[in-house]
Amino acid sequence: MKKKAVLAGKYAVSLVLILAVFLPLLVTVVSSLKMPGSLDNQSPLWLSPSQMTLNNYRKVFQEKYLVRAVVNTVKIVVVSIVFNVMLGSLTAYCLERFEFRFKKIIYVLFYLAMMVPTNIVEIARFQVIRGLGLYNTIGAPIIIYIAANLMQLYIYRQFTGGIPVSLDESAMLDGCGYFRIFGQIIFPLLTPATATLVIIKTVSIVNDMYIPYLYMPKNQNKTLTTFLMRYAGAQQNSWPLLAAGIIVVALPTVILYIFFQKHIIEGIAAGAVKE
Repeated sequence: MKKKAVLAGKYAVSLVLILAVFLPLLVTVVSSLKMPGSLDNQSPLWLSPSQMTLNNYRKVFQEKYLVRAVVNTVKIVVVSIVFNVMLGSLTAYCLERFEFRFKKIIYVLFYLAMMVPTNIVEIARFQVIRGLGLYNTIGAPIIIYIAANLMQLYIYRQFTGGIPVSLDESAMLDGCGYFRIFGQIIFPLLTPATATLVIIKTVSIVNDMYIPYLYMPKNQNKTLTTFLMRYAGAQQNSWPLLAAGIIVVALPTVILYIFFQKHIIEGIAAGAVKE
């Protein structure tokens, strides 16, 4: 009897958590399919077939800055991830495979940089970006996403530490240099880490509003999140239109996570195990 009560309690807590996560999303989806003004006299979860419409989505796709926002977001994501993968994997390989002076200090500095809150160094970072002439260009968030977030180093280190050093030694006996060892042996074995990093970084960059808003205020430099912010300001009196804009912006990352969540979990779990 006690076990059944505990099990029922677990199910109840799980149900509450599921509702807390999905109820706002459900309200947004239902609201996006309603006619403007219908939310004033109806429950946000009620949708009658006679009042269902797709005009809200049509109006969102007719926004002139939406295509530009998609293009800018894709550019920032692709360039940032390419450099994150290249620099992160090479740095992790060097730190795991080679012994050199001040190695522990470098470790500490890397992880200290990850622990420092971004807001503390925001003024200095802004001055650096401005000094480089990157303010109000898509180069500003790209540089920040490459240099400021060192999560890729942590992920690659976990995976590289699980690859036997004997593979390197065998390749060196066959006459391979370090770059060839890394390119033909080590990096292919880091594919799960790369997949994990690409998915997590893509979701993080696409959902970020703070950096694009601060460093790229021009309308031509809008990303999906800053486009939504501008669209929300223009549609503040029409909740169905705003809900449709939220769904359009959020849909790519939701689809990405749904289809690749298995790779995220497997990648993190594999990186946590060392042989």
